[in-house]
Amino acid sequence: MTYTIKQLADLSGVSVRMLRYYDEIGLLTPKRQANGYRIYTTVEIDRLQQIGFYRTLGFELSQIKALMNDSNYDPVSVLTSQLTALQQERQVLDGLIDNVQKSLRAAKGALIMTDQEKFEALKQQQISENQQQYGGEIEATYGQAVVAASNEKFLNLSQAEYDQIQTLTEAINVQLKQAFEQGDPASTAAQAVCQLHEQWLRLYWPTYSKAAHLGLAQMYLADPRFKKYYDKIEMGCAEFLVAALQIYLK
Repeated sequence: MTYTIKQLADLSGVSVRMLRYYDEIGLLTPKRQANGYRIYTTVEIDRLQQIGFYRTLGFELSQIKALMNDSNYDPVSVLTSQLTALQQERQVLDGLIDNVQKSLRAAKGALIMTDQEKFEALKQQQISENQQQYGGEIEATYGQAVVAASNEKFLNLSQAEYDQIQTLTEAINVQLKQAFEQGDPASTAAQAVCQLHEQWLRLYWPTYSKAAHLGLAQMYLADPRFKKYYDKIEMGCAEFLVAALQIYLK
């Protein structure tokens, strides 16, 4: 069965304007009739469905295009990975629901929750979000065993250690901006940020090494998503931090 662009918009819930945009950027290119009208076949229908899955999982359109236009793109593998990601997300949501229900019962005096139980679901959610956003790159760099050990360590953090991570994260961002404004990655301020960054990593990683730290720093520039995190502080902060870390980790 074939669809016009209007029919596909009605069927999928994706607007005509967005379908045209997908065509313009080469993400979803339909067949054309002699009169120039777009016609969508089963191939395009299946592709639009997969695009929708990726968008639900938080992928940028540029990432979706690069992935789906790759010559090695395998829809079966993609759907399998999407199913796994959605199942993991459901597991996290189930954990959050269970945690809220326990918290509600605890607030009513029906049970007592340990401090570990209060934050277990939130930690699992953070792991899941990191896995969805950066999991492939991190596993490719450090291996599944290292990532699994790091996740296990994070889940077992004490409340004091968890609070320390939040404090260090805020301190790194604030002090990085101040050091960046000075403009010297070798400055005392910039090197102090690097020391905070090491402390922050040691709370996550089961074992720390300068080589692994430097590898992570290089990933900050190689992957636009990592780079964007620090450049949100101020444009150029990612490159500045990496330059400072290269000095710090000599």
